[in-house]
Amino acid sequence: MKKISILCPCMNEEENVVPLCYDIINELEVNLPNYDYEIIFIDNSSVDNTKNLIRELCQKNKKVKAIFNAKNYNSNSGVYGLLQTNGDCTISMCTDFQNPVEMLHIMVREWEKGYNVVCGVKTSSKENKIMYKIRSIYYKIIKKYSSVEQIEHFTGFALYDRRFIEILRDLKDPYPYLRGIVSEFAYKRKDVEFEQPKRRAGKSKMKMSSLYNTAMNGFTSYTKVWLRFGMILGIIGATLSVLFEIFYCILCLALGAAIQGWGIIAGLVIFIGSIQLFFLGIAGEYIMNINIRVMNRPLVIEEERINFE
Repeated sequence: MKKISILCPCMNEEENVVPLCYDIINELEVNLPNYDYEIIFIDNSSVDNTKNLIRELCQKNKKVKAIFNAKNYNSNSGVYGLLQTNGDCTISMCTDFQNPVEMLHIMVREWEKGYNVVCGVKTSSKENKIMYKIRSIYYKIIKKYSSVEQIEHFTGFALYDRRFIEILRDLKDPYPYLRGIVSEFAYKRKDVEFEQPKRRAGKSKMKMSSLYNTAMNGFTSYTKVWLRFGMILGIIGATLSVLFEIFYCILCLALGAAIQGWGIIAGLVIFIGSIQLFFLGIAGEYIMNINIRVMNRPLVIEEERINFE
């Protein structure tokens, strides 16, 4: 009998973990009765009642397992959790009900057709329309300039075959960008579209800083265009400045006096300085990306496990 692992990363989701667990079990028993399963909650240091509720679920059902993290570096507990599963396939989904539980059997059916990764791709969202639009712009930019094909509106909600999990394990990346890794290494991939529903309860625990870190990780891991664009812009700026100086000297000679244009010159200096600072910041992001990988910190530091053999 094949085994399905369901991975649910969570943090301060006391209102959602219990109903989600029961909905998953119901989905598996009704639509996938011929499969064994395990449900793994990986908790990133919740400070509400989430841990206690997960402990109760684990006591009632030995197929429900838990990993409690003491530390989580770079918001990669989900990737770490994938490496802890032992099913023939693993489905990773958020604990806020924004990844529809009823899609589990659809993903498994596609997996049985031979796909090693089945991605849940959002076509629309019932959440904040402004954030959805911002994400759409981000995905289009990174897709346009990436050296690897990128999947628009893919957040990690997917079914991963055991063979792909082994690829992910062999990478040993201390700062993984899962969306790019899937695009690069999932040689048999199927995209399944869905509309993202509203969060069932509570508020998102993802901070803007974490969203920014994830976005910049994608840019610095899979694009080079920003550094090269900065170099090209520098060459163009240097050329234009030389031409401007030549033109300025010609005017001075032709008119027989110095031309007063300090305002224009000051504006140009401020503009060029701003461009330099911008691309210094871009270069700094690439350097930080390298630095994180050189330090090679663990993805997480575990505090406790429940129901693992």
